[in-house]
Amino acid sequence: MPESAAWQQPLGLVVIALAVWAIVREFEVRLVLLTAALALGFIAQAPAAIVREFFNTFTNERFVIPLCCGMGFAHVLKHTGCDQNLVHLLVRPLTQVRFLLIPGTVLVGFLVNMPIVSQSSTAVTIGAVIIPLLRAARISAVTSGAALLLGCSIGGELLNPGAPELLTTIEKSQEAARKLGHDPARFNSDRCVQRIVPLDFINLGVGMMTFWLVATWYERRHGGDADTHRTGESTETEVETPLPSAGTPEWFLFMIKAAVPLLPLVLLYLCSYPFRWIEIPQWWLEPMTPDGKPSVRFDTRLIGFAMLLGVIAAGLVAPGKLKGIAVAFCEGAGFGFGHIVSLIVVANCFGEGIKIIGIAGSIGRVIDAWPDVLMPAAGLLPLGFATLCGSGMATAQSLFGFFAEPALQRDVDPTHVGAVVSIASAAGRTMSPAAAVTLMCARMTGTKPLELVKLVAIPLVISVAFVVIVAMIIAPAP
Repeated sequence: MPESAAWQQPLGLVVIALAVWAIVREFEVRLVLLTAALALGFIAQAPAAIVREFFNTFTNERFVIPLCCGMGFAHVLKHTGCDQNLVHLLVRPLTQVRFLLIPGTVLVGFLVNMPIVSQSSTAVTIGAVIIPLLRAARISAVTSGAALLLGCSIGGELLNPGAPELLTTIEKSQEAARKLGHDPARFNSDRCVQRIVPLDFINLGVGMMTFWLVATWYERRHGGDADTHRTGESTETEVETPLPSAGTPEWFLFMIKAAVPLLPLVLLYLCSYPFRWIEIPQWWLEPMTPDGKPSVRFDTRLIGFAMLLGVIAAGLVAPGKLKGIAVAFCEGAGFGFGHIVSLIVVANCFGEGIKIIGIAGSIGRVIDAWPDVLMPAAGLLPLGFATLCGSGMATAQSLFGFFAEPALQRDVDPTHVGAVVSIASAAGRTMSPAAAVTLMCARMTGTKPLELVKLVAIPLVISVAFVVIVAMIIAPAP
């Protein structure tokens, strides 16, 4: 360690504080994080590490394939109208139970976000249907936008076996296991699913119910039709979803189109724990390994393969839209790379800068000295970072590595900690005024991002606190 090591961390903390200030002042997040990462690299006298991390992440198929194929599939669903069929099917029951509109909106957003892993795409998909319904029920624009935001971003994508956060948890856990002499094969997709499912449902339940109470209080004080002028919508309009009569040819076509968005999700589940009913040959997706076992690359490509099958299915059920499907897929893939992968790249560089400056090691030493802070830190740090940068995926990717080794050293399953990090990252993104999904929900409801954030912040903090407490109680051994 060079002589300057004594001042490296204090100067690094100054750079991080300046980056936080710049993000709060609404400077472009990617520029801020990349600049801060390079500054940390020069302070640590290792700028090459930042450059390597940039190119490693920029070309890493673990992000490029799932996210670009997933966003391409989402755009194809929009092009063919299959996404709207699913939304109409889910929303229709809500018209019969108006008092459940607010929690129902959150639940519908959560469910649609499972096959469509992009939060902003989910908001666009269901917003066109659910917002007029909420406004017709005299629910204010702020509450409507906040319910849409919470449902689309609270963590539905974490129950998709193709979620990038799960792949990150697997990779970092296996790296930590190899370093500490554990069997890396034990930390696989099956274990990730086992760990994240119960915690994510707790997160949904607590967040949804708490938000319902907060939204009810808000509506009593600020609701009604006082803010109708924001969107120019009439609160007297009754919204009817175009659901065809059962048994007709139109109804069968409607149901088939509604099932298309779920096809990749169903395939991935049938190929994964606990079903394993379908086995895709490894040689379809990657060259055979000497031991004949699938690698992480296989899991990544399986996600892309499932999305491509969904694209084909969408084309088959909407032949009139075949001409534009390839263009829609490529536009979606480009959107995913430009808006999601790019943010993951710079967040990874920032995380690498924190690591080489020694701050990551300091976090590990704090956890060694006070083991009880492991889970709270796994909830608090991602929550704060995601609130600043506006990306849950980027936060989980850049921060989980700080907790994997300390977890194993404390005899805690790192995939369990990864579940907490992923859920807290999703909550932080939902609380971020800079997040794409927040901006989208505000635009669709004619509100301000900060108004929506104020309404969802308390429920999200409470839900993350519940997740952390439960995670501490049931923390399993590796």
